[in-house]
Parts: sequence; structure tokens; C-alpha cells
Amino acid sequence: MKTISEIFGIETVTQENFRYALTHSSYTKENNLPEVQCYERLEFLGDAVLKLTISDVLFRLYPESREGELSKIRSIVVSDNTLADIAKKNGLQDLIIMSKHEEKQGCRNLNSICACAFEAVLGAYYLDGKFAELEKYIEKTFLPYIKDVENNFIKYNAKAILQEYTQDKSKLPPEYVVINEQGPAHKRIFEVQVVYNDEVLAVAKGYSKKEAEQKCAYLACEKLGLF
Repeated sequence: MKTISEIFGIETVTQENFRYALTHSSYTKENNLPEVQCYERLEFLGDAVLKLTISDVLFRLYPESREGELSKIRSIVVSDNTLADIAKKNGLQDLIIMSKHEEKQGCRNLNSICACAFEAVLGAYYLDGKFAELEKYIEKTFLPYIKDVENNFIKYNAKAILQEYTQDKSKLPPEYVVINEQGPAHKRIFEVQVVYNDEVLAVAKGYSKKEAEQKCAYLACEKLGLF
């Protein structure tokens, strides 16, 4: 609990909730514990807390932006990639409790697990009555990511730009195809190509399918001169 307090800069109260927030479902199954003693319920709550707070921050930061633009920025900022990046930078991933099998498979480093644990801790803090302190923590922590999206919005919005272009031309969306996977489970690399009208527009790699698709779309947009 002291470590969590040091990471988030917020005092913890209900230790049991924070233990659940850091417990992966594989551990509860391995030890025949109730399913509710893993992070899933708290992650559900923390996800809502995070989205509400980020929505409030974006609403104040961009008074001229329409709902669609705000939704796009929020979806990027609260993505697993962002949450996992924060969790890994502050060492939260080292506190996750999981089964021996999952540990051996390197699952501690999976973005999805790190992201869920991060949101679950937010949920535990919310139940501790720390919402006001959470708002300050979230705004300070996520502001650099929000600014990065603002400064590189075209890169993050490439999939939408490409889809709009292809549908205007033929009503058909581009197709993203995984052509190769390599590396261990915790550091999987996906190679994806984007195809339109039977033509391969671009090929790219990423640590998730979504990341590879985004890179693909960006390269395809560059090739087609859409920027």
C-alpha cells in the first residue's frame, strides 16, 4: 500500500480493495478464490472514473471542438497503450499479482493487463473517497498525452481519413490483414497490411494490431496524398 501511495501520491485507505485491484483473474483461479477478488469489478469502476475525468479536461481545454473530435481524442488518450505506458513508467506492473503460469508466460508486461490494473486502482481510490485527488492526478498525468494527440492529430486520425477517402470513391472500406506475428506473448509484434481494391497500399509493424493498423493507415494516406 505504501508503494501505491508513492506511485499515485494519494493515501490509500481500504487495503483489501487495492489488493483486489492488483490481482489478475489467473491468481484467483489458481488459488480457488472468489472471482470478485480480482481486478475486473474495480477496473469497470475505474474506467468510468477515468473517462469522466478526461472528458471534463477535454471539455475545458477545447471549447471550440465538436463532440466527435473530443470523442476521438479521448479514445486515444484512454487506450490500453497509453494506460500501460503510464503503468510501466511508474512501476505499477511490478505489483500485479498473477498465477505462476501467467508469470512464466511474461503476461505481466501485456498492455491489456497493465491497463486493467491501472484502471482498477483508480476504482479503488474512488471507493476510498479520493475522487478530488484523483482528478488532479489524472489531469497532470494525462495532459502530456493529450497534447501529443493535439500536435499529431493527423497521425492518430489516419484510419478515419483513409476510410472516408475509400468510401467516397467506392463505398468500400479498406481491409486490414495480419500477415505475420512474431515474438513472445508479452512482446508480440504484428505485421499488418492495408488493402483496397485488391491493392496493398501499405505494410507496417506494431506491438498490437491496432498500433500496426494505425501505422499502415498513416503510410497509406501519405502514399495517396491525403494529408
